[in-house]
Parts: sequence; C-alpha cells; structure tokens
Amino acid sequence: MRVLPPARHGDLFDTDIGGTVVLIDGVYHQSPALRHKEILAAMGRGVRVIGAASIGALRAAELAPLGMLGVGAVYAAYARGDIEGDDEVAVGQCPDGDWDALTCPLVNLRYTLGLARSAGVLDGTRAAVLLAALREVYYPERTWPAVRAVCRRQGETGFVGWLDEQRGRDRYFGDLKRADALAALRAALDPAPVKRRAVVEPWVWQTTYFRRWSNAAACERVDGMLLSTEDRIVYQQVFDPAFGERWTSYLEHLSRRPVDGRPGLPLAARLARVTGGDLPADRVFHPPLDLRDAHAVALLLAGESAQDRQAVARYGAALERARRSRPGFSTPAVRDEVTRDVLLRVWACTEAEFDAQASARGLVGGARAVAAAKRLVPGFLEEIDTTREAAHAGW
Repeated sequence: MRVLPPARHGDLFDTDIGGTVVLIDGVYHQSPALRHKEILAAMGRGVRVIGAASIGALRAAELAPLGMLGVGAVYAAYARGDIEGDDEVAVGQCPDGDWDALTCPLVNLRYTLGLARSAGVLDGTRAAVLLAALREVYYPERTWPAVRAVCRRQGETGFVGWLDEQRGRDRYFGDLKRADALAALRAALDPAPVKRRAVVEPWVWQTTYFRRWSNAAACERVDGMLLSTEDRIVYQQVFDPAFGERWTSYLEHLSRRPVDGRPGLPLAARLARVTGGDLPADRVFHPPLDLRDAHAVALLLAGESAQDRQAVARYGAALERARRSRPGFSTPAVRDEVTRDVLLRVWACTEAEFDAQASARGLVGGARAVAAAKRLVPGFLEEIDTTREAAHAGW
C-alpha cells in the first residue's frame, strides 16, 4: 500500500498506481483539481477506484453510474442530494507538505451538530442557526478557535463547553471524514468479491482535452533525469535539423496503422487520394500527438542525443527559475515576437518560409510553433547570455 499526498490533476496518469486507488482528499484551490475523465480513464484501464470522505466522495457520487465505488456517510449524503457543493468538504492545509487539515469542514460540523442534538445539547432550530453561521466563515479560516468564537457569538457557550469536553476525551470526535476514510481503506482491503463494475468505454473520456492533459503528464526517467516527454519532443521539433524526416516517419506510421481502426495505407497512397500528391503530407495531415503511443514517441525522438536530454533538463530548470523569480510569470507570458525571433534564428529561415518550416516539423504553422516553443525561450536566452559572458571574460 502506498500513501500519497492529496490528489491533483495528472496523478492518475501514472501507470504504476496499482489495481486499486482509494481517493480521499484532493487539492483544488491552489492547483488544478483531479478531473472526472482522469478517473474514468484509470477505470478504463481496469483500475478499481474507491472514493470517500472528501473529493473522493463527491467524485464517487458523480461517477457511480460509471462504476466508481463510493463508501461512507459523506458519499451517501452526496449521492442522496442532501449536500451538493465542494465547500462541504473543503479544508485548509499548510503549503509546506503537511497534509493535516488546519480547519473544520462543514460535513464534520454538520455531523457534530447532529450529535449535539442527539445528546440534548441543541435543538434542531439552534443547530440550524449555528450551521448557517459556520457556513459563512471562509473555509481556510474555519479553525477550531473560529468555530468556538462563532458559536459563542450565537450565545451557544453550553455547546462550546460540551464540544471541548468531547474533544478532550477523543481528539477525533465528530471527524466524519476520518471515519469514512478508514471505511474506504477497509473496503479496499476486503478480500470479498466486489460487484462487477461498469465498463468505461474509451469514447467517454478520450477527448481533445484529455489527450492534452495526458501528454502534459507524460514523463520518463532517462540518464538519471525525470524529463517531460512533451518537452523532449518540442526540443527536437525546434532544434533537430532533420526533424522533418522524423515527422514524415510519424505520419507514415499513422497512415499504415490508423488509430480509428480503418484500413492502413502507405502515406503516399493516402496523400494521392486526397490531393493527387500536389502537396507535402505535413501540409495536409495534422494528427494530434498521443504520447501514450510508445512507437510514435520512439519515432519522434529517433534523433535525440544525451546532450539534447541534458539541454531539456537545463531549459526546464531555467523555466522554473523564471516562474519563481518573476511574480506572475507563466509560459504563455513569454513574448510572441521574442519566441518567433528565436525560431527564425534557429531554423535559419525567412519570414516567408516560417509557416512551411513549422509545418514540416509537425507544428502546423507559425502560430502553433510559437506557442509550443515558449517553454524553451528562457533557457535558450539564458544560454546565449552565459556564452556571451564567457566570451567577454576571455577577451
């Protein structure tokens, strides 16, 4: 069993996640949340996905008809429609990697208020007033001191005293999310046979967006470095003088083995059917890359050297330094004209030839080439500055 941090967008693209995933918590404010189609794709690969307690319960309620298994009271409340929003399970956490919740989620407070009603500490009306008041507190600020303060302002000092007494006896008193998380782990470890899950067909999750997310998550450890496959291919598209040949080989591969199951054809024959052979294949066919296709990746990286991989690592580090040192910096913020100038310089082509060069390298046209190459620009310019400084020091 592996215990991992709260799930985030991209985590389920990991092919080594195992046969069962128990989804409990997930990030969603400071980072992109885990998306439904990522869960569906994992299930499509045969992974059993169990959700409980937090984002896991919400996703399980949404995806139960497609085979995701929900466990616990929070899941049941979402499934019945008793609760709806993700604010019900949201908590604040430290940004330093400590996964402990620093604030109180509404589901726990709702459950605790129910326990107080059962104990005769509150009646239904007073419990509802307290819940409404607590809901008004922004979730990262809903700490236990804040909960106590809100309850005292509502005149419920007796409830505060009762709650402190219960929590003094049991630090997990009222922690419904924890109870559900433990129940989900027990369900995952239960050797009893489970009900047959629905089959998730690829068309449910195989979208343009999913392919884009999958490509962004693709990585491989090479030469002791964990490198983005997408970054490696873009580097080759920009810097490999012979990449046009690699792209043609990729088009040939797709033409002979269409992903949609249609009969394969030699690329020349397919091109003749469409244009009579008057245009180069890269001007006619613009297939999207799918970096899960190992053979296609091998074709596109056929010209890659160890020095290229080291450069990809350096450029990635330069991009990360730019993000950390310049507030608000992002890759799309790299200026179009600077990126275009870099490409014109590297490709040694004129403005009139720019679109054709980009197309031959599988980048469709100049605009897409600029968008793809922006990730390389900080590193490229940094290397030029370093070279100039070294040359100047040698004079």
